[in-house]
Amino acid sequence: MLAIFIRSIIIYIIVLIVMRLMGKREIGQMQPFELAISIMIADLASIPMADIGIPISNGIIPILGLLVMHLIISILNIKSSKIREFICGKPTILIYKGRIDEQKMKKERFTLNELEEKLRSSNVMNLGDVEFAILETSGDISVIQKPNKRNTTPEDFNIMPDYEGISYNLVIDGKIMTENLKKIGKNYDWLQKQTQKFQIKPEEAFIVTMNEKANKYCKKKLTSKEMKIKTKKEGDF
Repeated sequence: MLAIFIRSIIIYIIVLIVMRLMGKREIGQMQPFELAISIMIADLASIPMADIGIPISNGIIPILGLLVMHLIISILNIKSSKIREFICGKPTILIYKGRIDEQKMKKERFTLNELEEKLRSSNVMNLGDVEFAILETSGDISVIQKPNKRNTTPEDFNIMPDYEGISYNLVIDGKIMTENLKKIGKNYDWLQKQTQKFQIKPEEAFIVTMNEKANKYCKKKLTSKEMKIKTKKEGDF
């Protein structure tokens, strides 16, 4: 049992490292070759974990081989558009200038129900509001609505909003994000003064954030006693 436990941990660490090296895509955003490699890695990892009679290297070496293949294919995709089109395919326009292309729908084996479902996930409830719908190589649908149905933007009213930039996490669950403090040119003493305005210390904060316009958000971390009281109150409903 101990051997299986240790082998499982080793395989898990290897798979985790390999998946991190493969990139940050979500499952729905994976290209076909990436999804195939991910499935094969899962299958290869399960074999040496379950059977201690199989050398652990029989699982690790093929997984590393798949990682090498993934890196090679990724490089080829970057270097050649023809290879990328052969491996990943190319986007298909399912709705063109407001008209559904039935031929393309049949070719991609895409039903109207699936199309409507994808449109709803893009907050489009009416097929008649769509100017273009493009089936991407990852399987996602990119939707461009008709001009009169699109959300308005400040540019439509000749308004230029103030620049806000990104928001930096300065404290997460009581832990000081030192690197982020350095990025904004601040230190612990400055952070302490900011949290004092909320009558807490930095270590007592659940989260502290600040954007480039110096807008701050701070929330105090609940104590164990406060957590128990909150849990008890929620359990009364």
